[in-house]
Amino acid sequence: MPAPVVPDQAVLQSALTRNFGADHSRPVVAVHEQNLTRHGDFARWSTALASLPSDSGGWFVEDGRLHAGTRRSEAAALTRLLRELIPWRKGPLCLAGVAIDTEWRSDWKWRRIAPHIDLSGARVLDVGAGNGYFGWRMLQAGADFVLGCDPTQLFVMQHAMIRRLAGAAENYLLAMRLEEMPAALSDFDAVFSMGVLYHRRDPAGHLAELGRRLRPRGLLVLETLVLPGDREEVMVPPGRYAGMGNVHALPTVASLLAWLQQAGFRDPRCLDVSVTTSQEQRTTEWMPFHSLADALDRDRPDLTIEGLPRPRRAALIARR
Repeated sequence: MPAPVVPDQAVLQSALTRNFGADHSRPVVAVHEQNLTRHGDFARWSTALASLPSDSGGWFVEDGRLHAGTRRSEAAALTRLLRELIPWRKGPLCLAGVAIDTEWRSDWKWRRIAPHIDLSGARVLDVGAGNGYFGWRMLQAGADFVLGCDPTQLFVMQHAMIRRLAGAAENYLLAMRLEEMPAALSDFDAVFSMGVLYHRRDPAGHLAELGRRLRPRGLLVLETLVLPGDREEVMVPPGRYAGMGNVHALPTVASLLAWLQQAGFRDPRCLDVSVTTSQEQRTTEWMPFHSLADALDRDRPDLTIEGLPRPRRAALIARR
């Protein structure tokens, strides 16, 4: 059996060189490769990726669903390959005719943000990009170049599968945390941090790092869990929150706006606050594990199983 190959390594190297220079791109790709290949399932994922159809049918978005690749007669075989990379969390997707009902209706989240932003000709950084679903929506909205980063190797391999079917596109994903990216990977026109802030032990540090990646007057799009209430208040969960052990702080929107101003952002504005429903986040055939319904109190659905306010998410924008 041939040795597993890091997907799109040369393509990624070329894209980073074009945008940031060869001196910065080489060490980034080296870290990307190291982070990706150290996972114990990398060989299995790589085999599934190599077995995908090699020719591309392009990509488009219809009714919020990302379509990549052409419809093929070998749907059962393709489905088996795609199931090698379960769980699929961001979508919805349709890959070479195989519909993937992801855990999240990420298109709903995008719909809340899209009317308020202009990405025409933009160079965009997507922090915590997952499988890169939002990167395709950013390209659809006019972005010229999208670079995502996410430390979860599975999601990076899912992104590679989508790219293999979609063909050449300026949507790339690094297997690393934001903090691992050298400072030279900056001067972005827009930076997105969606579903990341509440996982950070130092939210102020995360906001400051996002600001350092932006050009002057660049756009920040921030989406995160929030606490209900009109006053500045922050709740630190005493243990788990909605079954998650890595939620470190839940601010009110008022506190979020104050945090953004303290981090040096201008004109912060809240676009939307939505209570997360089991129609937007749920268990599916393609994500068969615990999801939102398992995290809510069955008798008091306005509370989590820990007795805390149920998840609600806010979307905000600001300028550097």
